[in-house]
Amino acid sequence: MTAVRVGNCSGFYGDRLSAMREQLEGGNGEQGLDVLTGDYLAELTMLILGRDLMKDPSLGYARTFVRQLEDCLGLALERGVRIVSNAGGLNPSGLAERLREVARGLGLDPAIAHVEGDDLRPVATSLGLGEKALTANAYLGGFGIAAALRAGADVVVTGRVTDASLVVGAAAAHHGWSATSYDELAGATVAGHVLECGCQATGGNFSGFGMVDWTRPLGFPVAEIAADGSSVITKHAGTGGAVTVDTVTAQLVYEIQSTRYLGPDVTTRLDTIELAQAGSDRVEIGGVVGEPPPRRLKVCLNELGGFRNSFELVVTGLDAEEKKALVRSQLEAAWGERRPATVVWDDSTPTRYRCTVLDPSPDVAGRGFTGPAVELALASYPGFTLTAPPGPATPYGIYRPAYVDRSSVTQTVVHADGRREVVPDPTAFSETISDEGQRPSPYPAPQDVRTRQLPLGTFVHARSGDKGGDANVGLWVTHGSPTARADDEHRAARFTWLAKMMSPVRIRALVPEAADLDIEVYLLPNLGAVNVVIHGLLGDGVAASTRIDPQAKGLGEWLRAQPVAIETSLL
Repeated sequence: MTAVRVGNCSGFYGDRLSAMREQLEGGNGEQGLDVLTGDYLAELTMLILGRDLMKDPSLGYARTFVRQLEDCLGLALERGVRIVSNAGGLNPSGLAERLREVARGLGLDPAIAHVEGDDLRPVATSLGLGEKALTANAYLGGFGIAAALRAGADVVVTGRVTDASLVVGAAAAHHGWSATSYDELAGATVAGHVLECGCQATGGNFSGFGMVDWTRPLGFPVAEIAADGSSVITKHAGTGGAVTVDTVTAQLVYEIQSTRYLGPDVTTRLDTIELAQAGSDRVEIGGVVGEPPPRRLKVCLNELGGFRNSFELVVTGLDAEEKKALVRSQLEAAWGERRPATVVWDDSTPTRYRCTVLDPSPDVAGRGFTGPAVELALASYPGFTLTAPPGPATPYGIYRPAYVDRSSVTQTVVHADGRREVVPDPTAFSETISDEGQRPSPYPAPQDVRTRQLPLGTFVHARSGDKGGDANVGLWVTHGSPTARADDEHRAARFTWLAKMMSPVRIRALVPEAADLDIEVYLLPNLGAVNVVIHGLLGDGVAASTRIDPQAKGLGEWLRAQPVAIETSLL
């Protein structure tokens, strides 16, 4: 059976609007797409959609997707490309109906199906998920999507499926995989994980950005998935960016936890992935091993946490620390008994002093917080300046993960003709999985070996991100550049050095704010990579984080800039 060509046109709610048309027009004939996917959901997005739904019960979905489909539905039908998206968010049925209205307005009659069953808000209390959940969504797999496609749907919209499930469902429908086709499903999961963040697979946010074509907008990725689950990652000819082993590795180590990637349909062994450059902008993925899925499903919970606000002061010239201490003491005294519940001062930028607060009251976090700062304009340290006028307090949310038994969730496909089909749940599950033995020991340079103090990023790439309150940093040995040695033996020696260097003890030294946090380190030798998980670095998640980098997007680049002792033989 021929491979199925699956493209991606969105990595988040707010991605490039023109990407859907670019993907549909970019390939012709044998290079055209079979399925076009779009990922619009993240933990923060679910909170945003939850607030939308509070204002208008007919909303709760990604409205930009409606605009894209209004522009491109006719073209997709003409080219025989089916569209699969999780843009349904908290209201997939509402989105499906809205798309039917759009189609009728265009004089089109596509078969539009949706997948539901992920929304657990009606039963959140009985499941022990709490009484304050603004959103409570179980992560579903790809077999609901597969059922809709097999029944002839032209468009499938879902709620909270895992990001990779969009691709898994498309591949499972095309190749006829069953729920026990573990290796095939795992291979498609890896392809889906590469595609899910759009241009991050083609050079976006890549630490080796000097090796990427920036003369044109980055192309969105495409996966050619074979019947055995192996795939080739590529992009349309004539688009910007690059698809290399390094750009694909960058996405593979993004926002993962251990060496096993737990999904609703399959447990994917990330340590079995094999990558190879198969030509210009073509990377082969093979060797992926799958195991039965976990017994429980993960749930994304968002609750309204209160209100937040911040201001930033310019501090220049002499006596900077004394100036900061003065203004801090002045503000603490002015707030008095109405001091915000949480106050965080940040002076990580040399000439900026930033204050962020969280409080249950919009008044305390609003004018009660900013008013005293404005009043100090002529009564504090020399050079006192606010970088921007103070604003009102804004609501923030608290994210937390939870887990429920699969029996609590019923994945249902509502087909274009209104027929409802319940998707059977797997019957075999993984037992408790241990990754013991993956943590490397601290790195001691051998005696009589010359070392140099150089940035970690001298030959190490990084990609970092968030998983709720945890930060993930993937570090891997570069595959080289025209001026660097990149043979297999040399890369293996570099990986051995990296694996020994990146111990929890070393991470705590490089990231001081993680000194008291739990840190896990996992090895992915096939990728030449080390994955670091810093638990709790981001507090209650991006919406509540007081860090300047609330999603840890810059953490990897920070680590790459830190000086470490590197053996000269590895340079």
